[in-house]
Amino acid sequence: MLDPETIAQRYLAIWNERDGARRKSLIGALWTRDASFVDPVAKGDGIDEIDAVIGGIQTRFPDFSFTQLGKADGFGDYVRLTWELGPQGGDAPIQGTDFALIENDHLKSVTGFFDRVPQQ
Repeated sequence: MLDPETIAQRYLAIWNERDGARRKSLIGALWTRDASFVDPVAKGDGIDEIDAVIGGIQTRFPDFSFTQLGKADGFGDYVRLTWELGPQGGDAPIQGTDFALIENDHLKSVTGFFDRVPQQ
């Protein structure tokens, strides 16, 4: 199995990839075809829907990028990573933790939680 740190780096690189064709190719290389993603505000099943979720976040936060916080860890077929989303070089208003199920070195499912979001 790929180590949790490698999975986390590849996963966040996808979230930061702005070129749609390249991002979709990266998703296809890391995720299973029947993969799923869910967090409190978005859900996607399969490569096309996951790509749409990521593209939607990039549209909503055009000047923000994802940065890993700490080291990813895991056991068995599970990986956990913590991230922040914000402007480069600035304070990140959003933080979260994602839990991934790995199948044959690919992401099978990711469930995301928000640890910090701005007050509305």
